[in-house]
Amino acid sequence: MKRLLSLCFCLAIGIPSAARAQDVDDAVLRLAEPDFTLIGLPTNLRLPQFGSAFRVTHRFTRPLNDNFGDVAGDLFGIDSGAQIGLEYRFGIVRNGQIGIHRTSNRTIELFGQYGVVRQSERRPVDVSALLAIEGTNNFRDSYSPAIGAIVSRTFGNVAAVYVQPIWINNTNALPRQLVDNNNTFIVGFGARVRVRPTVYVVGEAAPRSGYKPGTTHVSFGLEKRAGGHMFQLNFSDGFGTTPAQIARGGPIDKDWFLGFNISRKFF
Repeated sequence: MKRLLSLCFCLAIGIPSAARAQDVDDAVLRLAEPDFTLIGLPTNLRLPQFGSAFRVTHRFTRPLNDNFGDVAGDLFGIDSGAQIGLEYRFGIVRNGQIGIHRTSNRTIELFGQYGVVRQSERRPVDVSALLAIEGTNNFRDSYSPAIGAIVSRTFGNVAAVYVQPIWINNTNALPRQLVDNNNTFIVGFGARVRVRPTVYVVGEAAPRSGYKPGTTHVSFGLEKRAGGHMFQLNFSDGFGTTPAQIARGGPIDKDWFLGFNISRKFF
């Protein structure tokens, strides 16, 4: 009887009950938010409990804004070396996921994300809490913890926009005594727009305050969804795919680089 009265009260004042919230199936494709990241920044897409996903990031190191003949001769950077990242994430609880991301410069990131607010008729935005820590030299040097939030809004099945305030400690990859302040606060902005049934355009930027070497992270791309796969071709002014790497920015020469992401869902 108490449960029935509680449910009636929730319905009367318009507050979704826990039972109704559980009706949302996180395994169902969200057309406006089909992937767990934009390019380097995360999204609010939830993993179903015990579901998982894998991602490969690849950033060619050959600058594109060089002599066109030389760049074309290197097949626009494809003949050059690259910074590669491998990522695996797992839905440990409902609304919560954990993961590990390792890049070929020997940086390892451990992260967790929990969906706090789900967008609905009465809630205009989705909100998730984000925690991460990464370490260079295979998680043995220069640790950089991060804490932040992901705020997003989807517009039907067409688009999603994001604002992401994130604070990162110890973004200086060199010893602490070389700078007065080695913490960085970024506010990531991003959007994904569905232009065809399975084709999207995506972009993001991460303005910074505090310790901010290099250039501010900016990236845009084109992607194709195929079942549980997402294939993305992107252009960025740096190689960063973790919070501290993004906070450090790209090369001071303001070069641009070709890259791609490939992701796969397992649920």
